[in-house]
Amino acid sequence: MEKIKGREVYIVDGARTPFLKARSKPGSLSASDLAIQAGRELLARQPFAPSDLGEVIIGCVMPSPEETNIARVIALRLGCGKAMPAWTVQRNCASGMQAIDSAMKDIITGRHDLVLAGGTEAMSRAPLLYNQSMVNWLASLWSSKNFLDKLKQMIKFRPSYLSPVIALLKGLTDSTVNLSMGQTAENLAYRFNITREEMDLFSLESHRRVIAAQDNHLLNEVLPAFSSTGEYFLEDDGVRRDTTLEKLASLKPIFDKKFGSVTAGNSSQVTDGAALLLLASREAIEKYQLPVLARIVDVAWAGVDPAEMGLGPVYSTIQLLQRLHLNREDIDYWEINEAFAAQVLGCLAAWESEEYCQKYLGLSTAFGKIDPARLNVDGGAVALGHPVGASGARIVLHLAHVLKREGAKRGVATICIGGGQGGAMLIENTSEVHG
Repeated sequence: MEKIKGREVYIVDGARTPFLKARSKPGSLSASDLAIQAGRELLARQPFAPSDLGEVIIGCVMPSPEETNIARVIALRLGCGKAMPAWTVQRNCASGMQAIDSAMKDIITGRHDLVLAGGTEAMSRAPLLYNQSMVNWLASLWSSKNFLDKLKQMIKFRPSYLSPVIALLKGLTDSTVNLSMGQTAENLAYRFNITREEMDLFSLESHRRVIAAQDNHLLNEVLPAFSSTGEYFLEDDGVRRDTTLEKLASLKPIFDKKFGSVTAGNSSQVTDGAALLLLASREAIEKYQLPVLARIVDVAWAGVDPAEMGLGPVYSTIQLLQRLHLNREDIDYWEINEAFAAQVLGCLAAWESEEYCQKYLGLSTAFGKIDPARLNVDGGAVALGHPVGASGARIVLHLAHVLKREGAKRGVATICIGGGQGGAMLIENTSEVHG
């Protein structure tokens, strides 16, 4: 048991698809298609067979009806074999991070030595649903016993029954507080006095950083994706190279049209994409002579007021660092998922506020200011998009690459979660660290 207790978990490799902006119609790749695109080459470049994995764990919020337990679908399509167990997790925006956490625990406990984990989402394929009136009308029609009863029921039909329920909007609304995710971002903007200009400047910088990362070939984890229709995608396509502060300022608020500041330009985009990581124990690394990209140290989860769900990273990060006896200065690089510019700025403001940290986090002073040059160094979801099942895995994978590239030691990837939660994961670069 002591040996099992001390087992460490490593990221040995990872890959993701380009993140593809939803463009008013279903994308050509389903959620499982996207994961296959990321997973096929990832597994092909390993010295072990797909069937040597212990299990497959995938985060996904809205798989299509034909992708029930999408992890199992993905495992079979990747050639892992019928004997391979696979299961799907759902923690809203952090589903991909939850998959990594679940895999981590199974490796620590000795259940498995190699696990494929990550997340996928095809948000463009979110369905349109019948409204309740239409459902009730159809139920009565189908239960009618004879032609006359069916005719009577058909006469009751009203055109309004055809008004669809947009599943994506339902999914991005918290029913417990009756607020959309965008409205919770407006709450943070109001609470911390975040201006429209600050949001737009943050968004502009997100685009600039992604453009620089693409132009300098710093997104090496991105693999080309190909659809059965002949389409191909080489890089993230949501970034707007012609974005200016003036263009962002011209956009109208969409969640609070009269008083708000959150626009489509300073929000993350509705996007399709997948990100997968290979996690391994020390035993697996030695057996297959695997490289090590990073070590996963720990993860923390926290709950917050659903009306301020964007503050989840504030709480989960503090819990994580306190448990590990670390402070802000011990972290070299940060990835905070950019659900909204106001959301990230709200987290930063909370950490810099002595009053907030004392009252809500139990700290004696402010957590402090995070150096912008060490936060989301290659941009984030405002420019890349936020496929909700995949984003938690994307930020962990990219952070590992940043640590390796910069010769840095520690990084925190953290994400807010619809429904009022936050997740934070600390990883370490295990190669020689300079400086």
